[in-house]
Amino acid sequence: MDKIWLILQREYLTRVKKKSFIIMTILTPVLFGAMIFFVAWFSTKKGDKKVIEVLDDSGYFEKKLKSNEEVNFVFIGGDLEKAKADFEAHGSFGLLYIPKIDIDKPDGLKLFSGQNPSFDLVNMIKGQISEEIRQLRISDLDIDETMLDKLNVDVNLKTLNMTETGEKESNAGVNFGIGYIASFLIYIFIFLYGAQVMRGVIEEKSSRIVEVIISSVKPFQLMMGKVLGVAAVGLTQFVIWVILMSAVSASASTFTGINELKDNPAVTRGADVDFEQMENNEEIAGIFRAIENIPIAQIISLFIFYFLGGYLVYASLFAMVGSAVDSEADSQQFMLPITIPLLLAIFSLGPVLSDPNSQLAFWLSMIPFTSPVVMMGRIAYGVAGWEIALSMLLLIGGFVLTTWVAARVYRVGILIHGSKVNYKVLVKWFFQN
Repeated sequence: MDKIWLILQREYLTRVKKKSFIIMTILTPVLFGAMIFFVAWFSTKKGDKKVIEVLDDSGYFEKKLKSNEEVNFVFIGGDLEKAKADFEAHGSFGLLYIPKIDIDKPDGLKLFSGQNPSFDLVNMIKGQISEEIRQLRISDLDIDETMLDKLNVDVNLKTLNMTETGEKESNAGVNFGIGYIASFLIYIFIFLYGAQVMRGVIEEKSSRIVEVIISSVKPFQLMMGKVLGVAAVGLTQFVIWVILMSAVSASASTFTGINELKDNPAVTRGADVDFEQMENNEEIAGIFRAIENIPIAQIISLFIFYFLGGYLVYASLFAMVGSAVDSEADSQQFMLPITIPLLLAIFSLGPVLSDPNSQLAFWLSMIPFTSPVVMMGRIAYGVAGWEIALSMLLLIGGFVLTTWVAARVYRVGILIHGSKVNYKVLVKWFFQN
């Protein structure tokens, strides 16, 4: 045990003293925040205004299609073939052709353009045309639009969880966001730190340093020391990131005035504001209340457990692969079987988050190879205590099993050089005494 501790200390101190570790630990929260800011900024930034010529043979849409900040509709007349030949020469983005249509069965509308139009642009045009045809049908049927509008009902459905401490407001969107972010971070961390273990093993094996170390410690002690040392590095980095991001989040909330909005009585009661503003404020206040009801401490605690558990399951397998090859390029043939369960877990997040209590979600959160990613996706929705306990026990059992298997291959592979290794050879090493 003392030798494992010594190797753990060496792995930990060697990595945390590197300038790259210090720089990335500090810069990652900043880069992550900057990435979110730029994505949000570019998503709200308007592109160049596009001109779309409209040839309306139906006569229904003249002055009905409304130009906006993104599109300027210009109505033209004449022949369709001539319009198709001329619109690009006019510098227009596209040509919208509306033939003579039956408003009960509108068909034959076409949008010509030199470039593929965006999804938003097509939907905007379809929306305006649909709304105008709706108005034409209402007029044709002599329906009172005021009475028709009264048939539209906007239901505000509040979701409440019945807990031992009483009713708590929840928000499916908030739960989805937290579950997705936690699962994705676990997935990234397992790959990131697992690959570090594999590279470390390959470097020591290639430089023959391992032959000197093996003369003093057992291969299993070397593997465990390396795996636990990198795990300590990852845990240190995670704790620093949580502290930095909490500080940045608190500063951003104060700077943007979100705290004042949350504490504003008009927001929480919806008083002294117009009806639309009151609805928006009530929705925001509901999100705040849902976030306050989320067990953040439990989520962070389980995140650390599942990160460590998932990492230990996969890191021992990464170490096994590193011991079997002489270079990182040779490791690719053994990576696919290891990464398939992780890819399955991340690809299943969509259906799991859509129905966190489904059979798929339950079984994937029990299997040790997928449970770290899938269970973290379910935690924000609330999972029964016995399910969490069973999943944790199975994850510990998975770690013991993979470590035992990896150690049997590692003790032989770490001393083999220049040999062509395949799955048959790995099996042979596993059963070798």
